[in-house]
Amino acid sequence: MSLDEFSLRVLNQYQHGMPLCARPYQAMAETLGCSEERLLDCLRALRQQGVLNRAGPVFEHRRAGASTLAALAVGDDQLDSVAAAISRYPEVNHNYVRDHHYNLWFVLTAPNRARIDSILAEITADTGQEPLDLPMRRAYRIDLGFSLGPPA
Repeated sequence: MSLDEFSLRVLNQYQHGMPLCARPYQAMAETLGCSEERLLDCLRALRQQGVLNRAGPVFEHRRAGASTLAALAVGDDQLDSVAAAISRYPEVNHNYVRDHHYNLWFVLTAPNRARIDSILAEITADTGQEPLDLPMRRAYRIDLGFSLGPPA
């Protein structure tokens, strides 16, 4: 898939440092020299194309509450339905399949550990299996951003 110059500028500039203000998309648009409407149209198009799945801040979970990485071993015949059920929780911010015995992995972030435990108990009751619960012990910061380069 080929991205136009404007889309590349948006993606390169805003992998980090989304403005923290009342109108972040307006501030982004001003920096990019376009209208807020054009920026939002671009972000919608990137999402529809599958290039982008969200635009927003990432918070340090320990300052905002609690978080854990969890996994289930789900049969192929149930994978889509179990993944959909887990994704219904607003506390789930990642949910993906891996090639492993534990094949459905998800990240939960909640106001406190008690809420995470409650969600994991609900998932156990709904699926009949207890999720593997891997709370973070220590964070190592990495930069997940990367330059997409100039337009092709």
